[in-house]
Amino acid sequence: MRVLIVLTSHDQLGDSGEKTGFWLDEFAAPYYRLLDAGTDLTLASPAGGQPPLDPKSSQPDAQTDATKRFDADSGAQAQLANTLRLAEVSADNFDGVFYPGGHGPLWDLADDSDSIALIERFMQQGKPVAAVCHAPAVLVNASAADGGALVKGLNVTGFSNSEEATVGLTEIVPFLLEDRLQALGAHYTAGEDWHPHAVVDGLLITGQNPGSSEITADHLLAALNGK
Repeated sequence: MRVLIVLTSHDQLGDSGEKTGFWLDEFAAPYYRLLDAGTDLTLASPAGGQPPLDPKSSQPDAQTDATKRFDADSGAQAQLANTLRLAEVSADNFDGVFYPGGHGPLWDLADDSDSIALIERFMQQGKPVAAVCHAPAVLVNASAADGGALVKGLNVTGFSNSEEATVGLTEIVPFLLEDRLQALGAHYTAGEDWHPHAVVDGLLITGQNPGSSEITADHLLAALNGK
């Protein structure tokens, strides 16, 4: 099985003067879940090369077994430092795709034409698309076969309004993911703040928050294995 992991290239948290990017555990946990299952992984980002890491995700209180494993894994670090440019990859060459979150995707991947086309192609080909935390933002401008919003009528989750308020970024982010998904006609659900919660609707797999990274990857593996 071949899975594409798509990361953000955006490193600015709006006009706050603070840095953002991808959230380390939201990459590391799925990376190792998929790798340990024998999956062939390819990494890509809009700009290619090293994706920006949200510095808060490398702080001690954000560390997990997966992030510690990554910190000791020079091979994985080298792979991450050399992501392909998103424009160079094709859905035809993969069995599924996973989007880690962090706030970065709200600014670049949500509007990235290559990412949008990629997601639409995966869905057209009957291949699973998974995204966790803020990464379901990559779905908001994707279209279904009938030209309507891809998420319309589908069951989804993603970083909740209450979780965004807790981290104090409600007024900083370009849009609130929960509100945008609902405005597009998706059936949004959330579990308890910061607790694992993932939703599967056909080919679409979404996770709510950082703690949902592993179960979102597990659902992707199940879909890849036809379960």
